Amino acid sequence: MKTIELLLLAVAPVTSSPTTEPAPGWFTALSNPMVLVGAVLLLSFMFMGKGKRNDEKQRQEMLKQLKRGDRIQTIGGIQGAVTKVEEARVEVKVDESSNTKIWFTRTAIARVVDADKAETK
Repeated sequence: MKTIELLLLAVAPVTSSPTTEPAPGWFTALSNPMVLVGAVLLLSFMFMGKGKRNDEKQRQEMLKQLKRGDRIQTIGGIQGAVTKVEEARVEVKVDESSNTKIWFTRTAIARVVDADKAETK
């Protein structure tokens, strides 16, 4: 009978787990796939926002440096030369032959054309 008992013990599955230390709390949290997806989304939003902030900062600096004689293009595609600069608006000469001038808000200025040509050369 002793052999049968030993044989049953050898074949029987082990029900007790080996003595290991439990995983730390942060490890179990990181093993959750939703936490990893959330971390990746958070990082991507942070990097996307940084680029937009830099572009907006450059645009604001360009608008502050507008001066008489600058050739500009508006967000509507109108091109002309700046004749007067005020705090909130800019007067642009759009036609040389008829001396047509139009007032635009500073935020309607998309870019300074001369600066773009200088950057590409």
